[in-house]
Amino acid sequence: MGGEEDTRSREWFVPRWGPPRFRRFVGMTFLPYTLMNASYVLIGSLLAPTVHYDRMAGMAVVYLLSVGVAAHSLDAMGSNKPWGKFLTRSQLLALAFASLVPGLAFGLFYALTAATVLLPLGALELFFLLSYNLEWFDGSFHTDFWFSASWGFLPILVGYGVQTGTVDLVSLAGGLFGFFTAYIEINASRPYKALMRENDVATSQLAARFEAILKGVVATVLATAALLLAFVVFR
Repeated sequence: MGGEEDTRSREWFVPRWGPPRFRRFVGMTFLPYTLMNASYVLIGSLLAPTVHYDRMAGMAVVYLLSVGVAAHSLDAMGSNKPWGKFLTRSQLLALAFASLVPGLAFGLFYALTAATVLLPLGALELFFLLSYNLEWFDGSFHTDFWFSASWGFLPILVGYGVQTGTVDLVSLAGGLFGFFTAYIEINASRPYKALMRENDVATSQLAARFEAILKGVVATVLATAALLLAFVVFR
């Protein structure tokens, strides 16, 4: 791989096996964090009094496509982002478009057939997807706060909204869980990436501590979604 791209290939979420392009693609999608993001949708849905599992699964797919592929493809187009270097700018745009269009179509379908509250929530998410990853407005929205609000807080409201057609105190309380776990993740991720560029023993040990935090917060969110699902199914 070479250079910073080779350094990023050593991060914990990149598989150690497979062809280089496959490893780079998995790295570019930040798969554990994408699953964490989709889990917020599940958590929001499972907080609702009645759960429509088809809506829950559909909205999770929307986030897997829109955030996991589209948002990360747009983010990879930045000059300081190494993950997208194995694809041309045109290829990254095509990948983003090919995943965002069906994601938006699914979201619009649920907004028009199940919950109109998804229209303003979806518009907000689309705005943040573009403004955060393309660093519009001089990067004003490319901050830890807006990352946590858009990819932690709002997905729980979306999950709850697609079930109930509304947003209430229960969903807002759940959204705080999403916000703060996402805030921990992004604040641990930034120094982790910086430390991985170094090769001495001291920084490697510190990087391992941040890696443990990242694994822990991802596991916490995924486990919360799994426990809520088990509770709802077997209650």
